[in-house]
Amino acid sequence: MSDNLKVKLQYIMPKHALSRLVGKLAAARAGILTTWLIKLFIKQYKVDMDEALHSDPSYYPTFNEFFTRELKPGVREINQDPLAMVQPVDGAISQMGDIEQEQIFQAKGHHYSLTALLGGDKLLAEPFVDGKFATIYLAPTDYHRIHMPVTGTLTDMIYVPGELFSVNPLTAANVPGLFARNERVVALFDTKFGKMGLVLVGATIVASIETVWAGTVTPPTGSKVNHWTYPARGKHAITLKKGEEMGRFKLGSTVVAVFSPDMLDFESLQAGDQTRLGQTLATLIP
Repeated sequence: MSDNLKVKLQYIMPKHALSRLVGKLAAARAGILTTWLIKLFIKQYKVDMDEALHSDPSYYPTFNEFFTRELKPGVREINQDPLAMVQPVDGAISQMGDIEQEQIFQAKGHHYSLTALLGGDKLLAEPFVDGKFATIYLAPTDYHRIHMPVTGTLTDMIYVPGELFSVNPLTAANVPGLFARNERVVALFDTKFGKMGLVLVGATIVASIETVWAGTVTPPTGSKVNHWTYPARGKHAITLKKGEEMGRFKLGSTVVAVFSPDMLDFESLQAGDQTRLGQTLATLIP
Protein backbone atom coordinates (compact mmCIF):
# COMPACT_ATOMS: atom_id res chain seq x y z
CA MET A 1 0.00 0.00 0.00
CA SER A 2 1.40 3.42 -0.94
CA ASP A 3 2.11 6.04 1.71
CA ASN A 4 -0.39 8.38 0.08
CA LEU A 5 -3.16 5.79 0.32
CA LYS A 6 -2.29 5.03 3.96
CA VAL A 7 -2.81 8.68 4.83
CA LYS A 8 -6.01 9.09 2.78
CA LEU A 9 -7.60 6.03 4.39
CA GLN A 10 -7.23 7.67 7.80
CA TYR A 11 -9.60 10.45 6.76
CA ILE A 12 -12.44 8.03 6.05
CA MET A 13 -11.94 5.21 8.57
CA PRO A 14 -14.07 5.28 11.77
CA LYS A 15 -11.11 6.12 14.02
CA HIS A 16 -13.01 6.67 17.26
CA ALA A 17 -15.13 3.54 16.92
CA LEU A 18 -12.09 1.43 16.05
CA SER A 19 -10.08 2.89 18.94
CA ARG A 20 -12.81 2.25 21.50
CA LEU A 21 -13.28 -1.34 20.23
CA VAL A 22 -9.56 -2.00 20.56
CA GLY A 23 -9.70 -0.39 24.01
CA LYS A 24 -12.35 -2.84 25.15
CA LEU A 25 -10.36 -5.77 23.82
CA ALA A 26 -7.20 -4.50 25.50
CA ALA A 27 -9.04 -4.25 28.82
CA ALA A 28 -10.53 -7.76 28.56
CA ARG A 29 -9.37 -10.52 30.93
CA ALA A 30 -9.13 -13.31 28.38
CA GLY A 31 -6.73 -15.68 30.14
CA ILE A 32 -4.51 -17.67 27.81
CA LEU A 33 -5.69 -15.60 24.83
CA THR A 34 -4.45 -12.42 26.54
CA THR A 35 -1.12 -14.08 27.32
CA TRP A 36 -0.82 -15.28 23.71
CA LEU A 37 -1.46 -11.76 22.38
CA ILE A 38 1.11 -10.30 24.76
CA LYS A 39 3.73 -12.85 23.69
CA LEU A 40 2.96 -12.13 20.04
CA PHE A 41 3.34 -8.38 20.64
CA ILE A 42 6.65 -8.88 22.47
CA LYS A 43 8.00 -10.94 19.57
CA GLN A 44 6.69 -8.61 16.87
CA TYR A 45 8.06 -5.41 18.42
CA LYS A 46 11.10 -6.93 20.18
CA VAL A 47 10.05 -5.61 23.59
CA ASP A 48 12.82 -5.88 26.20
CA MET A 49 10.99 -7.58 29.07
CA ASP A 50 14.19 -7.76 31.12
CA GLU A 51 13.52 -4.10 31.98
CA ALA A 52 9.98 -4.78 33.23
CA LEU A 53 9.27 -5.22 36.93
CA HIS A 54 7.29 -8.32 35.94
CA SER A 55 8.95 -10.01 32.97
CA ASP A 56 6.60 -13.01 32.68
CA PRO A 57 3.84 -12.26 30.10
CA SER A 58 1.39 -14.44 32.04
CA TYR A 59 1.60 -12.02 35.00
CA TYR A 60 -0.57 -9.47 33.18
CA PRO A 61 -4.34 -10.14 33.30
CA THR A 62 -5.05 -7.64 30.49
CA PHE A 63 -3.15 -6.30 27.51
CA ASN A 64 -3.49 -2.78 28.94
CA GLU A 65 -1.68 -3.77 32.13
CA PHE A 66 1.14 -5.23 30.05
CA PHE A 67 1.30 -2.16 27.82
CA THR A 68 1.58 0.21 30.80
CA ARG A 69 3.99 -2.13 32.60
CA GLU A 70 6.19 -0.77 35.35
CA LEU A 71 9.96 -0.79 35.00
CA LYS A 72 12.35 -2.34 37.48
CA PRO A 73 13.74 0.16 40.01
CA GLY A 74 16.93 1.75 38.73
CA VAL A 75 16.42 0.78 35.08
CA ARG A 76 16.04 4.48 34.19
CA GLU A 77 18.35 6.72 36.19
CA ILE A 78 17.00 10.24 36.67
CA ASN A 79 19.65 12.97 36.27
CA GLN A 80 19.55 14.76 39.63
CA ASP A 81 21.54 17.81 38.55
CA PRO A 82 19.22 20.68 39.63
CA LEU A 83 19.76 22.43 36.28
CA ALA A 84 19.06 19.32 34.20
CA MET A 85 15.60 19.01 32.65
CA VAL A 86 15.14 15.32 31.90
CA GLN A 87 13.48 13.46 29.07
CA PRO A 88 9.92 12.58 30.16
CA VAL A 89 9.51 9.36 28.15
CA ASP A 90 11.20 6.64 26.16
CA GLY A 91 10.64 7.50 22.51
CA ALA A 92 12.12 9.50 19.66
CA ILE A 93 12.34 13.22 18.96
CA SER A 94 9.86 14.10 16.24
CA GLN A 95 10.72 17.82 16.25
CA MET A 96 12.08 20.34 18.74
CA GLY A 97 13.08 23.98 18.74
CA ASP A 98 11.64 27.48 19.05
CA ILE A 99 7.97 28.39 19.17
CA GLU A 100 7.93 31.20 16.60
CA GLN A 101 5.50 33.70 18.09
CA GLU A 102 2.77 31.07 18.52
CA GLN A 103 3.53 28.64 15.71
CA ILE A 104 5.00 25.17 16.32
CA PHE A 105 6.85 23.26 13.63
CA GLN A 106 5.31 19.85 12.87
CA ALA A 107 7.10 18.67 9.73
CA LYS A 108 8.35 20.13 6.46
CA GLY A 109 5.60 22.41 5.16
CA HIS A 110 3.46 22.11 8.31
CA HIS A 111 3.12 24.32 11.38
CA TYR A 112 0.28 24.48 13.88
CA SER A 113 -1.04 26.95 16.42
CA LEU A 114 0.10 26.87 20.06
CA THR A 115 -3.29 28.27 21.08
CA ALA A 116 -5.12 25.50 19.21
CA LEU A 117 -2.85 22.86 20.77
CA LEU A 118 -3.76 24.03 24.28
CA GLY A 119 -7.48 24.05 23.60
CA GLY A 120 -8.14 27.47 22.08
CA ASP A 121 -7.55 29.75 25.11
CA LYS A 122 -5.11 32.54 24.20
CA LEU A 123 -4.50 33.37 27.86
CA LEU A 124 -3.28 29.82 28.53
CA ALA A 125 -1.04 29.97 25.48
CA GLU A 126 0.44 33.40 26.20
CA PRO A 127 3.19 32.26 28.64
CA PHE A 128 4.64 29.98 25.93
CA VAL A 129 4.71 32.43 23.01
CA ASP A 130 8.30 32.61 21.68
CA GLY A 131 9.27 29.77 24.02
CA LYS A 132 10.48 26.31 23.11
CA PHE A 133 8.89 22.94 22.35
CA ALA A 134 9.79 19.27 22.03
CA THR A 135 7.61 16.67 20.33
CA ILE A 136 8.38 13.06 21.31
CA TYR A 137 6.85 10.05 19.56
CA LEU A 138 6.29 6.83 21.50
CA ALA A 139 6.51 3.69 19.37
CA PRO A 140 4.66 0.49 20.35
CA THR A 141 7.83 -1.03 21.81
CA ASP A 142 8.42 1.87 24.21
CA TYR A 143 7.66 2.24 27.92
CA HIS A 144 4.35 4.12 28.03
CA ARG A 145 4.35 6.02 31.28
CA ILE A 146 5.08 9.76 31.19
CA HIS A 147 7.23 11.35 33.89
CA MET A 148 8.00 14.90 34.99
CA PRO A 149 10.94 16.58 33.22
CA VAL A 150 11.33 18.97 36.18
CA THR A 151 9.55 19.50 39.49
CA GLY A 152 6.31 21.41 38.98
CA THR A 153 2.97 22.33 40.55
CA LEU A 154 -0.13 21.59 38.48
CA THR A 155 -2.21 24.67 37.61
CA ASP A 156 -4.53 23.48 34.82
CA MET A 157 -5.73 20.37 33.02
CA ILE A 158 -7.61 20.68 29.74
CA TYR A 159 -9.36 17.91 27.83
CA VAL A 160 -9.61 18.77 24.13
CA PRO A 161 -11.83 16.61 21.89
CA GLY A 162 -10.64 15.85 18.39
CA GLU A 163 -9.70 13.33 15.75
CA LEU A 164 -7.67 10.17 16.29
CA PHE A 165 -5.25 10.14 13.39
CA SER A 166 -2.14 8.04 13.73
CA VAL A 167 0.78 10.10 15.05
CA ASN A 168 3.55 8.15 13.33
CA PRO A 169 6.15 10.07 11.25
CA LEU A 170 4.32 9.39 7.97
CA THR A 171 1.10 10.95 9.24
CA ALA A 172 2.92 13.85 10.91
CA ALA A 173 4.48 14.68 7.56
CA ASN A 174 1.17 14.62 5.69
CA VAL A 175 -1.75 15.67 7.95
CA PRO A 176 -1.82 19.45 8.57
CA GLY A 177 -2.10 20.51 12.23
CA LEU A 178 -2.03 16.89 13.39
CA PHE A 179 -1.24 17.45 17.07
CA ALA A 180 -3.71 20.33 17.35
CA ARG A 181 -6.56 18.34 15.77
CA ASN A 182 -6.24 15.00 17.59
CA GLU A 183 -7.92 14.37 20.94
CA ARG A 184 -5.56 15.34 23.77
CA VAL A 185 -5.07 16.08 27.44
CA VAL A 186 -3.09 19.19 28.38
CA ALA A 187 -1.38 19.56 31.78
CA LEU A 188 0.13 22.94 32.72
CA PHE A 189 2.65 23.37 35.54
CA ASP A 190 4.41 26.18 37.35
CA THR A 191 8.08 25.40 37.93
CA LYS A 192 10.94 27.24 39.60
CA PHE A 193 12.24 28.10 36.13
CA GLY A 194 9.06 29.04 34.28
CA LYS A 195 5.85 27.63 32.88
CA MET A 196 5.70 24.11 31.39
CA GLY A 197 3.00 22.29 29.47
CA LEU A 198 2.80 18.57 28.74
CA VAL A 199 0.30 17.67 26.03
CA LEU A 200 -0.66 13.97 25.83
CA VAL A 201 -1.90 13.45 22.29
CA GLY A 202 -4.30 10.63 21.47
CA ALA A 203 -4.06 8.56 18.30
CA THR A 204 -5.69 5.70 16.41
CA ILE A 205 -6.31 2.76 18.81
CA VAL A 206 -5.01 4.69 21.81
CA ALA A 207 -7.55 3.29 24.21
CA SER A 208 -7.02 5.65 27.13
CA ILE A 209 -5.15 8.69 28.42
CA GLU A 210 -4.67 8.88 32.19
CA THR A 211 -3.07 11.23 34.71
CA VAL A 212 -1.96 10.30 38.22
CA TRP A 213 -4.17 12.95 39.84
CA ALA A 214 -7.39 12.42 37.82
CA GLY A 215 -7.21 8.81 36.66
CA THR A 216 -8.75 8.11 33.25
CA VAL A 217 -9.51 11.39 31.47
CA THR A 218 -10.60 9.80 28.20
CA PRO A 219 -12.58 7.69 27.31
CA PRO A 220 -15.37 8.53 27.27
CA THR A 221 -14.79 11.01 24.49
CA GLY A 222 -16.19 14.48 24.98
CA SER A 223 -17.78 16.90 22.55
CA LYS A 224 -16.40 20.10 24.11
CA VAL A 225 -13.26 21.40 25.79
CA ASN A 226 -13.20 20.81 29.55
CA HIS A 227 -10.92 22.86 31.80
CA TRP A 228 -9.97 22.15 35.42
CA THR A 229 -7.87 24.47 37.63
CA TYR A 230 -5.83 23.54 40.70
CA PRO A 231 -4.58 25.50 43.74
CA ALA A 232 -0.98 26.68 43.79
CA ARG A 233 -0.49 25.92 47.48
CA GLY A 234 -2.13 24.26 50.44
CA LYS A 235 -3.08 20.67 51.14
CA HIS A 236 -4.90 20.31 47.81
CA ALA A 237 -1.99 21.54 45.67
CA ILE A 238 -0.52 18.88 43.35
CA THR A 239 3.27 19.08 43.12
CA LEU A 240 5.17 16.36 41.28
CA LYS A 241 8.93 15.98 41.56
CA LYS A 242 11.32 15.55 38.66
CA GLY A 243 11.15 11.94 37.49
CA GLU A 244 7.77 11.19 39.10
CA GLU A 245 5.07 9.62 36.95
CA MET A 246 2.42 12.10 35.74
CA GLY A 247 0.40 10.03 33.26
CA ARG A 248 0.25 7.13 30.86
CA PHE A 249 -1.01 6.01 27.46
CA LYS A 250 -2.78 2.71 26.84
CA LEU A 251 -1.30 2.06 23.39
CA GLY A 252 1.22 4.45 21.85
CA SER A 253 1.11 8.12 21.06
CA THR A 254 2.98 11.44 21.32
CA VAL A 255 3.89 13.99 23.99
CA VAL A 256 4.30 17.65 23.03
CA ALA A 257 6.16 19.60 25.73
CA VAL A 258 6.09 23.42 25.67
CA PHE A 259 8.17 25.81 27.76
CA SER A 260 8.13 29.53 28.46
CA PRO A 261 10.80 31.81 26.94
CA ASP A 262 14.28 31.98 28.51
CA MET A 263 13.60 28.86 30.57
CA LEU A 264 16.07 26.40 29.02
CA ASP A 265 18.59 25.54 26.35
CA PHE A 266 18.17 22.20 24.60
CA GLU A 267 20.95 19.66 24.52
CA SER A 268 22.41 18.68 21.14
CA LEU A 269 19.38 16.58 20.18
CA GLN A 270 17.67 16.60 16.81
CA ALA A 271 14.74 15.02 15.00
CA GLY A 272 15.06 11.23 14.94
CA ASP A 273 17.20 10.94 18.08
CA GLN A 274 16.08 8.40 20.66
CA THR A 275 15.00 9.58 24.10
CA ARG A 276 15.30 7.66 27.35
CA LEU A 277 13.45 8.63 30.49
CA GLY A 278 15.72 10.44 32.94
CA GLN A 279 18.46 11.47 30.52
CA THR A 280 19.07 15.17 29.93
CA LEU A 281 16.67 16.95 27.57
CA ALA A 282 17.75 20.52 28.30
CA THR A 283 19.76 22.74 30.62
CA LEU A 284 17.58 25.01 32.75
CA ILE A 285 18.41 28.70 33.00
CA PRO A 286 18.48 29.82 36.67
